[in-house]
Order: sequence, then C-alpha cells, then structure tokens
Amino acid sequence: MMRKGTLLLLALSLYHATWEVGAELSVEMVGDAEVYKANSAEIRCLYNFTENASMVMVQWFVNDPRGKRIRIAYSDLITRSKDENTNYTKRIRVAGDSGKEILTIVNVELSDEREFFCQVDGLAAGIEEGRFHLKVFDPPEHPVIEAVHTGVSVTNDSPSKIATCETSKGFPQPNITWYRDHSLLSHKNGQVHVITLVSKDSTGLFTVQSELQYKVTKEDKDAHFFCEVSYYVPGAVRTVESKRVNVSVHYPTTKVEMWRESPQGLVKEGDTVEIRCRGDGNPPPPITFSREQHPDEELEADNDLLVLKEVTRGDSGKYLCRSLDLGSTDYEDVVGNLQLTVHYLDPAVVVPKDSEVMQKGENLTATCNALSSLETNTVWSKNGIEIRKGNVLHLQDATFDTAGHYHCEVTVPSLPGLHTRGSVHIIVQGAPQLRDVKKEVSMSEKVGKWVNLTCEARGYPRPIVTWSITGSPDWREVVRKETEDSVQTIMTLKVSRDTVATCNATNKIGGETKIYTISSIPIIGTTLRNTAVDNSGVIIVVIVLSILLLALLGSILYFLYKKGKLPCGRSGKQEIINPFSTKEKTNKDDIVMEMKADKTENSVLLKGVNGDNKPPGDQYIDLRK
Repeated sequence: MMRKGTLLLLALSLYHATWEVGAELSVEMVGDAEVYKANSAEIRCLYNFTENASMVMVQWFVNDPRGKRIRIAYSDLITRSKDENTNYTKRIRVAGDSGKEILTIVNVELSDEREFFCQVDGLAAGIEEGRFHLKVFDPPEHPVIEAVHTGVSVTNDSPSKIATCETSKGFPQPNITWYRDHSLLSHKNGQVHVITLVSKDSTGLFTVQSELQYKVTKEDKDAHFFCEVSYYVPGAVRTVESKRVNVSVHYPTTKVEMWRESPQGLVKEGDTVEIRCRGDGNPPPPITFSREQHPDEELEADNDLLVLKEVTRGDSGKYLCRSLDLGSTDYEDVVGNLQLTVHYLDPAVVVPKDSEVMQKGENLTATCNALSSLETNTVWSKNGIEIRKGNVLHLQDATFDTAGHYHCEVTVPSLPGLHTRGSVHIIVQGAPQLRDVKKEVSMSEKVGKWVNLTCEARGYPRPIVTWSITGSPDWREVVRKETEDSVQTIMTLKVSRDTVATCNATNKIGGETKIYTISSIPIIGTTLRNTAVDNSGVIIVVIVLSILLLALLGSILYFLYKKGKLPCGRSGKQEIINPFSTKEKTNKDDIVMEMKADKTENSVLLKGVNGDNKPPGDQYIDLRK
C-alpha cells in the first residue's frame, strides 16, 4: 500500500513538474567513513536547490555482495520510513530537516563495509545522488609466538624453522614481520625465508599465521627473535610486538676449558679437590677425565665434575679431560689439561728425641726439622712463651731453671693450614739446691703461737726433704708438693720454748740444710696485769652491795616506826646499834632519831648514802610525824 502511494505521489509530481522551470539540485555526502565494529556510524546527505522545490524525495540505497542495489529507507516532505525485510531494517534510523538527511547505522558489522547511496529527487530540478564508502575495523588479538623446542644446528645447509607467530580475529587483514633482536629480517635466499598463511572465519575476521625459517650461526645462541603485527584502525596504523624467544643453537665443540673449582689458593694434603671441565659446544658434549700418566684409565666423575677426596702428594700431576662431540661429522676429540700440585709438610723431627738428661753447667744443642714442599718457619717455646726462632735451639750452662718441656712448631707461611709440632724434655741433674738464699733464719715468737715454716728444694734425682725439731714438741707437716725435680714442704709449729727446726734436702749427689732458730717470748707480765684488773672489779662490787644493804636497813626502820614498834618518845633520843659497825660501842651521835608531833608524814634520811661527808658506818635517821 505504501509503495503504491509513493508511485501515485511520483506520478502527480511528474505532472506538476511540467509547470516548474529553472530549478537546479546539488548533493553532498559526509559522515563517519571509518568506524570500529559494534560502534555506530552516521552518514549525512546534504542537498541544495537553487529555487524552492515544491516536492522532494530522498531515498537510501546500498549494494549487496552481488552488486545489486537495494533500497533501505526513504523520505519526502511529509514522511520518513525504512524498507522492511532488509539487513538494515532493525539497525538504522533516519532523521533530518530541509536540505539534510541523516542515516544512522547502529552496531556496525563487518558486512557494512560497502557503498551507501543517497538519491534526491527534486522533480523539475532533476535527480542527483551521492556515494559514501564506509570502512569497518576490528583490531586483532595479541600475537602468540612459539619457538621450536628442539635445537637448531649451525651445520644445516638450508634455513631452519625458528618460530611461528599467529594473530587472529582482525579486520582488515593484519600483517606480520620478523625481527632478530632489533634488526628486521627480510627475505634473503639461503638465509631468511618467511611463510605466511591467511584464513577468514564465518564472521569475516582474519587469522594470519607466519613461520620464520632462518639459517643460524654460533652467534645466534644469545639472540632473541620476535614478531610484530601491524593493523589498521580508524585514521591510523598500529603495531604490537610479541614476547622475545630464544632458540637453542647447536654447534660443535672447538675447545674445552679445565679449571680447579675448589679449594681456592694452594692445595694441601687432606683437602678435597674439585676439578671442572667444560667444552664450548652446544649441547655440552660428554666429558671424560684421566691422568697424563695413564691416559686410557678413565677417572670416575659426575658429568663435567671430578672430585678428589683427601688428596695426598701422590695425587699431584697433570689431569686431562676429553670432549667427544657426537654432533660433529668427524667425531674429533678436544682435550684440555690441568696441572695439580698437592703441597705437604711432614711431621717434625726433634733431636734429641723425647727427653735428655744434662748435668748442671753443661751445654746442649737441639734441632727441629720438617720436610715440606714449601718454605717453612720454626719457633721454639717453653711454658707457652716464645724463646727462639729457627730450627736450632742452644742451651748453655744448664741450671735447674733450664729443665722443662721445649716445644717447636713448624708452619708454612704461604699455606697456613700446614703446621706440625715436636717437643723435647730436658732434665738437669744435680745436688739439691734450696730456693731461699738464706740458709739460717732467726725469729722471736710468743709462747703458744703457731708458726708456719717453709722449705723448698730442687734437684735431680728429686731430693728427699725431712724436718728435725729440737724444742717445742707440738708440730706437724701441713703441705707437701712434689714435681719431677722439686719438693716443697710447709710445717706448722706451736711455740712453747726456744726451738731449732732443721730442713734437710738430700739425693744421691749431695744435700743442703736450712735452719730456723725460734726464740720464745714468755707471757708472765700479761698475767699480773690481768689479776690486778680482776681485784679492782671485786672491790667495786663489794661497795655497791654495802650501799644497797644500808638502804634496805633504813626502809626497815621506817616501817617499824610507822607500826609503833620502836620504843621512842616524841622528843626523846635513843641510841640504835649499827649492825655493820665493828666497834664494840656505838657513839650516841652516830644515829639520831627526832620525832615531831605536828608532822603527819615521816622522812628518813640516810646521810651516808645521800651525800653526807660522814663514812657509811655513821648514819642519821630523822623520823617526823
């Protein structure tokens, strides 16, 4: 119905066109010529009449894949509409006003990359159309590169496969190029060859696969290869690089290197030595070890490592390693060598050996030597103190102090781990000799005091030391220390009288004596002084007791008076006998009692005690009522 209405409208327009004269029409198309897939594209159709047109019709067309033109939308001055049952019916919309029509395509697909037509019919002004080519883009996925897993040999005559690179789901078709490090690899006969495969899926997206074939050299063992994908986007060309890959380059061995891995520095007996051998071929060739003296006897090793445990000087010599390159056509052996020197230091030999007996005053020369592969130093010491450098020790004019253990230590300055020790025991023979210079000692000590007496003697054979005491009988030995050539004894003695203590030191060669003379000091003066002091104390105690008894007597008299037991008048006086007096008759004036009736209280006065100048035997008692 709509199509018929349109035809009728066109017919009427053609009829009226015969009356319009002189109008002209121009058409121009602008808009989004390049868009990403799934985005929207807007196409604008701009038209212009030199004079106002009474009737205008705009139609939108597109070519299908077979080249046939199909209308998808139309409009006039009254209505705008989309054609039904086309691929664009649900994906387009039309809009506009006078002189401009706009076609919008949403959710752009790859199939939309084609030409669109805008046809404007101005009746008497004529019919004009504009063309617009839409381009659609879809960036490809990140390139995936994979290097060959097996090695590539430099002996191959033609280029070998190195890696493959693939990029997919791109539109339009992306391009792949190859690089070695940062150098572009272009096709070159006999050196570089690239094989490219292009495929297209049902949606129109492209997948590109590229294979790099390359003739490797030994210098390529450290090289990195990668591919670069270039693709179009609206208004530009972009690139993306793959990851870098390295291939295993196989090449024959031309030389081997042999070195001692441990220990560092010089090697000594007892060390564990590790020797490594490595060829410059790839893959590493099998390695065998042997000694120059026995080249056909293969030594047990772990691949390229030879371990020699607890080496001795017999392990010194030249060691060989052989590389058998199976990848080489002529299977030639490549040999390396290493000189191993094991240093040593034999045990020290001391002369005289073990021990030596000397007489006092004699001389002795001792030597200490050790065989070594390196220069040595020798040091003599005694009691931990260094006494001489060098391998010869001279002992002159021997004394008992010369005796003892002498140690020599031999070291290797260039190899501190090498050292040895030896020793000699020197014995000096002679008659006993007391350590103290004074052979007679005099002293004075108080009676009853304990005194320690010391006697120390040296000699060889070891002396026999005894004590003999004349005088004080109470004594005993408290300390006795003996060494190979000395004896020390300490005796304690309680002084009771003048005493002589004699220390005797003897051996089969002779003897020596030390005498202690002790004068005793009596303690009589001290006893008398102590006795006098004791008597004074007794007198003081007697006086105090007498005073206390007098005070007690006064209290008794006062008590008897209060009870009326005393036969005294108020104003009379009566004599009272002092029980402490030594006189037969007591003086009347010694004790006086006074009684007064006008007093209600009594007072007792013991004047001898409270400060009266009369002796304690003369006391006055004053009793008042």
